[in-house]
Amino acid sequence: MRKHSGSVAARAVAAAAALALTALAAGPVQAVQGGDTAEAAERGAPVVLPSLGPDLVAYYDFGHPVRGNPALERDRGRSGTDIELVNGGAAMRVPDSAFPGAGSALQTAQVSPATAGNDDWKAGVYRPGGVPSMRAFNGVQSATVMGWFKMTGDNPSPNSNTSDPDDRYGAIGLAGVLSGTSDGHGVRALLELIEVNGELRLVALGRRVDEGSSQTFAAAEDWRRLLPPDEWVFLAATFDYSDGTMALFRNGERLDGFSTNPGDPWQVGGPGEHRASPTDPAGIKIGGSFPQKTREANPCNCRMDSLMFLDRELTGSQVRAQYRLMVAPRS
Repeated sequence: MRKHSGSVAARAVAAAAALALTALAAGPVQAVQGGDTAEAAERGAPVVLPSLGPDLVAYYDFGHPVRGNPALERDRGRSGTDIELVNGGAAMRVPDSAFPGAGSALQTAQVSPATAGNDDWKAGVYRPGGVPSMRAFNGVQSATVMGWFKMTGDNPSPNSNTSDPDDRYGAIGLAGVLSGTSDGHGVRALLELIEVNGELRLVALGRRVDEGSSQTFAAAEDWRRLLPPDEWVFLAATFDYSDGTMALFRNGERLDGFSTNPGDPWQVGGPGEHRASPTDPAGIKIGGSFPQKTREANPCNCRMDSLMFLDRELTGSQVRAQYRLMVAPRS
């Protein structure tokens, strides 16, 4: 096993201190046309395809702290679901551009690999019984989770919940929507890396029924080629609860993969319309589980930007168009 390379969080604090907390007065998401990308980035507007705007439930670019509380990040989507930057607060916003015109990014990290503590840097929101502002995912027929990710440290992290110094977590948390009855770990729609048959893989992991089984769609390609160190990558996962299918995309291109459960874990084989459970999600988790800070699990030593949570399944052409819009050269 590789040794942990040190605390990414500690190294990020100095860089974060130089980042001014600006654009507090900027409004919610305003979708832009492709030709307006540079102008939109300069004025702090999210770079989002016009066709996606109505379905963009939540959007976080980690450059918009809540006024009076910089440890909270404003939602630039339609729901207004602000999230907490857990344990690191404002220091978790670091100057790094995932794409042309982007400013700051979110740094998540394992802080104390040898200690059974609760100090990992992660982000999200949690409310037992459901977050009312996320009602768009209540009984939803499909969903999409996407955004920019960069591996910045030792992944997967040492398992701080065991006494074995060689034990590693079996997953690396990226970003997802919690299920309605979640304890801070169980999800309705999630992008992450997790062990599949003993091998870590990039996956879309979803659950249709809150108390039901999950299904995992795993990318066939080695995760280290999909997410090489210190390289920004645009990932997307789509979930269709009506027929039990999922898909993964990297930099706008669909990835080959396979479902890990050959059965019908989402129970969509019978007649009638199939949707997710009629419950408000318990929240959002980013960079690890348990955003309510009751324990730590599956940390990600990484950076993230422009995380998007949509209440419909995007097509491959829409994912590709969104990626191309964001990486378009600034004039």
